[in-house]
Amino acid sequence: MSESTYESRATGPFEVKVTPVAEDDATKIGRRALDKQFHGDLEGTSKGEMLTAGTERKESGVYVAVERVAGTLHGRSGTFALHHTGIMQRGQPSLSVHIVPDSGTGDLTGITGRMTIDWSGGKHGYVLEYSIE
Repeated sequence: MSESTYESRATGPFEVKVTPVAEDDATKIGRRALDKQFHGDLEGTSKGEMLTAGTERKESGVYVAVERVAGTLHGRSGTFALHHTGIMQRGQPSLSVHIVPDSGTGDLTGITGRMTIDWSGGKHGYVLEYSIE
């Protein structure tokens, strides 16, 4: 991992509920609703949508998602959007989660950054590296 260019770091656990909205067995494309609860340095909720594409190999696939986070980050209240790109290639995961440019509101106006998600051990955790102009 390269050194961060962001000024602040937030960490904590989160819970996520993923609800299937639509699935097309012929194309192997699915749609899911996301509902999250963040704890720790980021206290809040998010709602989002995910699109998935599977392959004939169970160890390969892709997802993209967009979610809007509302809450308090290190004492600053507001909202921001995240976009995800997740790729699984023969069991090797690659995940990129970034704050959508210019999506911050309230005390989070001007926020930029990226999120790392850890789902090891059956629980979800996040690390949000960010800066606010």
